[in-house]
This record gives sequence, C-alpha cells and structure tokens, in this order.
Amino acid sequence: MAVNVHPTAIVEPGAQLGEDVVVGPYARVGRDAKIGTRTIIQQGAIVDGHSTLGEDCQVFPYALIGMKTQDLKYQDGSVSYVEIGNRTVVREFATIHLGTADGEKTIIGDDCLFMAYCHAAHGVKLGNHVICSNNVQLAGDVHIEDWAIIGGCAGAHQFCTIGRHAMVGGMSKIRQDFPPFMLGDMVEGSLKVIGPNVVGLTRRGFSRDVISALKESFRFIYHSGLNRTQALERVENDVDPLPEVKELVAFYRNSTRGVA
Repeated sequence: MAVNVHPTAIVEPGAQLGEDVVVGPYARVGRDAKIGTRTIIQQGAIVDGHSTLGEDCQVFPYALIGMKTQDLKYQDGSVSYVEIGNRTVVREFATIHLGTADGEKTIIGDDCLFMAYCHAAHGVKLGNHVICSNNVQLAGDVHIEDWAIIGGCAGAHQFCTIGRHAMVGGMSKIRQDFPPFMLGDMVEGSLKVIGPNVVGLTRRGFSRDVISALKESFRFIYHSGLNRTQALERVENDVDPLPEVKELVAFYRNSTRGVA
C-alpha cells in the first residue's frame, strides 16, 4: 500500500496523494492538488492548481487538469478549483480548466468518460456517468446532467444545459439548451430534437410506460402545431404525469437560453 512515483515525475511539496496512487514518467502534480486512492496519472499528464481527483480515476498521457482558465476576465490572485469524482477517465490531451471568479469550480462527476482532445472551460459542470466523445468542446458554464452522451466534435455554447439521459449527435452545434431524455442531431445546419432517446433509455431500465409517455410528450411539443406554451399545457393535461414527464416540462419552463 504505497504511492508509486516514477523517478522522472515531479510531485511538488504540498501535493496530497492517496494510497496506491501512480504517477507516471514525466508527469507533474502541483502543490495544491489532491489525488484520491488508486488514481493513475499517466506519462506526461499534468494535474495543477487547486484540483481534486477522486478514487480510481485514470488520467491518460498528456491530459491537462487544473490549468489557468483562458477567460480574459480572470484576475491574478483569484483562487478557483477543479473537482473530479470517483472512477472518472480523462483521455489523452484532454483539458479541464480552473474557474474564472474567486471560488468558482469546474466539476466533473463520478464515472464519467472525457475522451481524447475534449475541453472543459471554466465553470463547466458534468454530472455522473456523462460521456463526451473525442474532441467535444465545452465553453464556460456549460452544464451536462447525469447519463448524457455528447457525440464527437460537438461544441456547446457557454451557459447551455444538456438534460439527463440526452444523446446529442457528433458534429453538433449546441447553441441552446437540449432537453432530457431526447435524441438530437444536426439537420440543415441546426441541432434538432429527433425524438426520445429510446435505445439509451431502454438500456438504462426505463419502462415502456415512461418511454411511451415521453414519445407522446415529444409529439405535442414538436409536431402538434401548437406554440411552446400551449404544447406544454397539453403535455401536463393529456400525458400520464410520470416524474420523467414532469422533469421534461420543467426543463422547458426553466430554460433561460431556449430549448432546441
């Protein structure tokens, strides 16, 4: 039960390493970093700043965590944070930046997969079990809720939210919020909601009744010819009021950027 630090790695005084942490060749761990038990920092990766990684994480070669934000509003001397949960994997050349404002946190939850060349800017928040495929680019303050999947090379505008169990196709331009439980893809240059994420929801154990209710909700919202307010009222009045349906309606009503 010991820390394994390669002779060429740099672990600055003050860094906190849990039991069985591995720090590979030419990797660097900054003085304010905290690395959880059994987490592996591979060759050339950097964990800097006030960054906390949970247990059993994997940081692949040349990933950069806890680097200074690229936001020009940052003021020297501000203290901000990166927090990464347990069992999360950060693949090659991915970048996860510190917050901008004093005390701001960039948060990646438990059991996430952040693939190669992905970027999380200041204040990004990922829930648990989120997958960002290769080269997903998340601008500042983007929020991705639990179990969402973002396809490769997609880009999200700042302040956008992607709901739970959503799946957004590769190369998508995410300029507005994207609703939970839905599947989206690029159509004629814009991200469109195609329908419920049936395959993903089935794999995760949602019942036929829930999926059927979400299909009915989708039809009212996107294919009834009603405006958004009228459609949501029809969903509330005519669709089985399951928790997932209520969550979908609340997502539309609470959105500040508008929903795709």
